[in-house]
Amino acid sequence: MPVVSIRFSDEPLHQRLKDSAQLHEMGVSTLAERLIKEGLRMDAHPMIVFRDGPSGRRPVLVGGHEVADVIGAIVDGDVPVDQRRSRASKLLAVAEPLVDAALAYYADYTDEIDTDLATRARLADEVEASWLRQRALLER
Repeated sequence: MPVVSIRFSDEPLHQRLKDSAQLHEMGVSTLAERLIKEGLRMDAHPMIVFRDGPSGRRPVLVGGHEVADVIGAIVDGDVPVDQRRSRASKLLAVAEPLVDAALAYYADYTDEIDTDLATRARLADEVEASWLRQRALLER
């Protein structure tokens, strides 16, 4: 594992990093690595930010939708390929440049987004199965 030493010229910045690491219950190095990784991704994809959610940190469009939401609207379904961008734009009420930004991020991090989409599908199936079992109990 490569080791990098960082020298802070701003003591309050260093203290904020330490305070944030403590707040998030993680090591300073772990938080710094996450922030650098996310910062580099945001630098390459200016329309993408990262937010905490119920299932962890997620890439999100500056307009609010998670990248996986947009990609799910683009890649699935029986809509012709040349209409998928506009369909996703209308369905999610986001401008097409934001759809393009999600698609560009997906092109660079396909496996990560595909894993997220697969997890969502699995969880949805589990919730539906639970609901069906509960409904069956009520119908006895």
